[in-house]
Amino acid sequence: MEANHAELKFAADRMLGKLVKWLRIIGQDVIYGQHLSGYGLIRAARAEGRLILTRDGHLKHKQPPPFLFIDSDHYRDQLRQVITACGLKPAQALFTRCIECNTRLQVKSKESVAGIVPPYVFSSQEKFSWCPTCQRIFWAATHQQKMLDEIKKLEIC
Repeated sequence: MEANHAELKFAADRMLGKLVKWLRIIGQDVIYGQHLSGYGLIRAARAEGRLILTRDGHLKHKQPPPFLFIDSDHYRDQLRQVITACGLKPAQALFTRCIECNTRLQVKSKESVAGIVPPYVFSSQEKFSWCPTCQRIFWAATHQQKMLDEIKKLEIC
């Protein structure tokens, strides 16, 4: 199942919300939502050439496209499983996707976020990115460091 991380796209069932967040943090393209269960998940994966990530043991009876059954209930184990099974390189694309909507983030100049981000953030940060879909602005703060620490603890980079 190994593939170049840039080529592989995922469709995750609704039981895997925390895994989806962490896959997006490491730069993976993952669609997710309440509409993605059962045949809806299969249709979306087939239409977009995505690998299904699922905890649904009955999915295999519905003639799905390629899928990876996620063994654990714990997101750390789930993340390790996907990284290992798919040959992902987490350190190569950290923080390049919106964790809310999956859109690839774009660099935003500091001047362009003046008056949009809190004054302290503006004065203390130099690099910003934003999601052109949901309009969220991101910057490296303590929450990003906590995510990096968590990734290091997982020993996946």
